[in-house]
Amino acid sequence: MLIKTLKLKPLIDYTVPKTEDKVINSAPPRLKRQMNFLVEIDKLKNIERRCQVIPNGRQENSAEHSWHISIYALTLLGDIVHDNVELFKVVRMLLIHDIVEIDAGDTFAYDEHLRQQKAELEKTAAERIFGLLPREQAREFLELWLEFERGDTREAMFARGLDRIQPLLQNFANHGGSWKKHNIRPEQVLKRNECIADVSQELWDFVKALIAEAEQNGYFAEESSVDE
Repeated sequence: MLIKTLKLKPLIDYTVPKTEDKVINSAPPRLKRQMNFLVEIDKLKNIERRCQVIPNGRQENSAEHSWHISIYALTLLGDIVHDNVELFKVVRMLLIHDIVEIDAGDTFAYDEHLRQQKAELEKTAAERIFGLLPREQAREFLELWLEFERGDTREAMFARGLDRIQPLLQNFANHGGSWKKHNIRPEQVLKRNECIADVSQELWDFVKALIAEAEQNGYFAEESSVDE
């Protein structure tokens, strides 16, 4: 992955400018930084994704996506992944993994050109946004985000798998949803999500069956307009 090529610089000890303070000035410094961070991440609710909420309607926002896949983890972990995986760590990853989109925006999963460019943008965003927190907490959040991006632990692999599955279910329930809108073919979806097999064979079998049924139901475009 691109993120593996990025070197983590020493975290900047950000001081929130007074003009950007969102909470009362009389708050203790540590609490003030935490509250300013919490106000800042409210902006994630304004970041629209390509998928639509079920049934077909408005675009889902990234905050809703993060909440939903956290519920996936609570629901599926014990039945799908039986190895030693720390649930709380998975949920923390899922809740923060897209906070960078406040600055970097949402990147369409099947636009390979934009995906090649997003790693540095997202890393810069992570350093700024998590840097609003007290220093040790900022480091903790940033390292957790990087672990998710690398996908090199059991928790990160499981979290990344859930991140892939949720839009599949949305598009299936919406009779094609963003697949049809953006001319996506079933082979593209299979290629994009084959990493799920490393998380759970049961989940991968489910995904392959879902994609096959979606193709039978006409939920995909006949020809792709996205370079993969």
